Amino acid sequence: MTGETAGYEALVCELVAAIPRGCVATYGQIAFLTGHPRRSRMVGRAVSRVPAGRRLPCHRVVNHAGRTAPGWPEQRALLEREGVRFKPNGCVDLDRHLWAAFPLPE
Repeated sequence: MTGETAGYEALVCELVAAIPRGCVATYGQIAFLTGHPRRSRMVGRAVSRVPAGRRLPCHRVVNHAGRTAPGWPEQRALLEREGVRFKPNGCVDLDRHLWAAFPLPE
């Protein structure tokens, strides 16, 4: 991992740590806030690399449609425990739970 990548991942972790309980943010929104709006996949990579022992609310990050991460069924359970509601299609109800502090990228 390069110094630039490590710095970017640290910034992503700071932003993820700021997402309040009961809210979610999208990979794209976090990328937008880092100043690199086209790096949503890098955000996903950074979130997936967080060590298991580190207390970071990675479960609060979803895709642009509100879908949870594939292969991580616990993510939905963690969000539901925080009061996050899901639509019948299995996506987070972003109208209710999208963190308003995050601007929507255009």
